[in-house]
Amino acid sequence: MNPIVSLSRGVTRLNSLLGVWILSYLVIVMVVLLLFEIVARYVFSSPTIWASELTQMIFGAYVMLSGGFLLMRNGHINVDIFYDRLSARGKALMNIATCFLFFAFTAVLLKEGWAMAEESWAMRETSFSAWNPPIWPLKIAIPVGAVLLLLQGLVSIVGDVLVLAGRADMAARIVDGGADA
Repeated sequence: MNPIVSLSRGVTRLNSLLGVWILSYLVIVMVVLLLFEIVARYVFSSPTIWASELTQMIFGAYVMLSGGFLLMRNGHINVDIFYDRLSARGKALMNIATCFLFFAFTAVLLKEGWAMAEESWAMRETSFSAWNPPIWPLKIAIPVGAVLLLLQGLVSIVGDVLVLAGRADMAARIVDGGADA
């Protein structure tokens, strides 16, 4: 198999596994934490100092790490007024023509996220709340999520190029390579 195809399928599989087997369970963890806080606060009149902040931290990691999975599933916001009317080749051409916006955004996210994470890690940053947990691990999720998004964006562009080259069957196998994980 072509190395680009193999690498593309690997990236898609990684984002799929992360989304299906890790991130989806974080939603359950967040719900349980919030329910615990509600019961502690309103039933036992004993609110926690950590449950709400931990939920916010988990949600932050969830948002940052789910970008690649969301792109793999075509879940990002799209202006569909004209796009939906295009053929598969037209959509591929539109994606390639506008990909510079995606890559510019992702490059800034990666560069600035790396700088924030590096600074936060160097000073072992904490939240300065009553609970005061470390937040540097959360900030590391920013560049990691940016890399996952960037890699999935490259996979999408490879798929679009294959569609333009008349290889829509191969493009579908690359983009959907990990969707059944």
